[in-house]
Amino acid sequence: MASGTIRHWLWIAALLAACASVLAGWVTWRATLDRVMEETARRGDNVLQLASSSLTGQLDRFERLPALIAEQALIRQLAADPGNEALVAEANQYLERIQQMLDASDIYLMVADGLTIAASNHGQEKSFVGENFAFRPYFTEAMLGQTGRFFALGTTSLKRGYYFGAPVRGEGDIIGVLVFKVDLDAIEQTWLSGDYAVLVTDPDGVIFLSSRAEWLFHVLRPLDPAASARIAATRRYADTPIGLLDVADDHDDGTRHLLRIGSSEFVQRDMSMPRADWQVHVLIDTVAARREALTAAVVALLSVGVMALLGAMLWQRRLRLAERFQLQAEAQANLERRVEMRTAELKQAQADLVQAGKLAALGQMSAALSHEFNQPLAAARTYADNALVLLDRGRSGEARANIDRIINLISRLGTLSGHLRSFARKPGQKLGAVALPDVIEAAVEIATLRLKAAKAELTLRIAPDLPLAIAGPVRLQQVLVNILSNAADAAEGEDVPRITLDALAEGDHVVIRVSDNGPGVSEALRPRIFDPFFSTKGVGKGLGLGLSISYNIIKDFGGDIEVASSQAGGAVFTIRLLTASDENAVQISPAMPSAAE
Repeated sequence: MASGTIRHWLWIAALLAACASVLAGWVTWRATLDRVMEETARRGDNVLQLASSSLTGQLDRFERLPALIAEQALIRQLAADPGNEALVAEANQYLERIQQMLDASDIYLMVADGLTIAASNHGQEKSFVGENFAFRPYFTEAMLGQTGRFFALGTTSLKRGYYFGAPVRGEGDIIGVLVFKVDLDAIEQTWLSGDYAVLVTDPDGVIFLSSRAEWLFHVLRPLDPAASARIAATRRYADTPIGLLDVADDHDDGTRHLLRIGSSEFVQRDMSMPRADWQVHVLIDTVAARREALTAAVVALLSVGVMALLGAMLWQRRLRLAERFQLQAEAQANLERRVEMRTAELKQAQADLVQAGKLAALGQMSAALSHEFNQPLAAARTYADNALVLLDRGRSGEARANIDRIINLISRLGTLSGHLRSFARKPGQKLGAVALPDVIEAAVEIATLRLKAAKAELTLRIAPDLPLAIAGPVRLQQVLVNILSNAADAAEGEDVPRITLDALAEGDHVVIRVSDNGPGVSEALRPRIFDPFFSTKGVGKGLGLGLSISYNIIKDFGGDIEVASSQAGGAVFTIRLLTASDENAVQISPAMPSAAE
């Protein structure tokens, strides 16, 4: 074959290789982008659910309180006699005490014309006393006998808050309105993150809560005249101008909603809060997703390009060898057949290794559970054989004792199986009085396999006469299993892994402490340890949601959870739950859901 012909075919091969590389890169980019964008959307749904739940929980906490305070004799007497200075002074002190005890933003009383006559901030420079808020919807709704609800920027304090208004009734008439103002800034602080933003918009689309301060009091789309008029009439945002975000693109790509603000593109997920008439939005930056897709595309393009280059080099060599060694064609064919046979043998060997790996993995997965069941089964078989011998010898009493032991072993197997089924069952939400020793025992049963795998020594120190705690048994069990498993992970690398669980009463709380002798959690990481998607484990060893979910479960119980350093140098997780006294049950009852645990 002439050299010119060889060069001609090499140019064609190079062109085809370049086209194949570009096509492979584009297909890989498209497929990877679709996958990571879908993962981003699912992550947004998780963040959206957490954000919506935290908002709902904060509102539920205060919703019933305004009506209760509005029924107090002091409040009703002052609303009926607003000129009584002694009653005004007493009411100011009373509202201030209630505000400090309940951690509300402000509490104040207005008479029928909207004038504020008493307030928890009566002694402050920007007191509400003497101000008239009759233009607020929560006032007009309460004067009609309804529960008023409204989110706004305070015209006096210039602080954001959610307002609850409750009617104050006289002898058959509504003579005033008692108002609770709830601060939501603390919840907003929990949303801070690098690659996602949480926004909450009012019925007119104005952003009034945001993890990005520069987006506050802006809209994604221009306000219509009716919305502008409503905002002005109610002075929802005082004199703050409503800005328009630089939305360059806003569309659905068929499976998800994409939004471009300025130079940043986001995947947008939305959820309605009908009771407050709000919309909660989560915007996750797509930079990481597009970077991952681009990286995969470049790798595919370079891989195909290198493979094509190697193929071209081999082809060129074969052409030249064919030109120079035409007489060796048969020998070359034999060599190629041997290469194919060797390749087939290698592929078969590789397949055999893969199959062996699969069988080994199956053996490891079943070993721990079969060991846990085999010991009681082997003992039961021994007791049964002995019982037959004893029966043959007429020693029925000893045989009955062996049968009792067999029944106890079967009960243990049933208990372990029951705990696993109970742990897997999806719980409801109702709280009640829970016996902690039973919950701890069930959690230890489930975590036993993980503790044995880590070779960890577990020490239980449960105080006698431990009072009942307010919780949901299945969800509390879930929290304890998660913390015990994390402790096993942390202590696994130690010479003698040790884990200690203490349960005791402290005042009106029941305290559970789980400590280990692992490396611990540094002070720099402790503020973030309960954040969603944050994990100190290696890549592929968890989503970073276990402690975040546990934190929200304990908060739902009205309790608290924190992490510190143990005396052994490891980590200690402390859970505080309210005891099931009548006083504590009343404190949490307004926010208690109704579904069965």
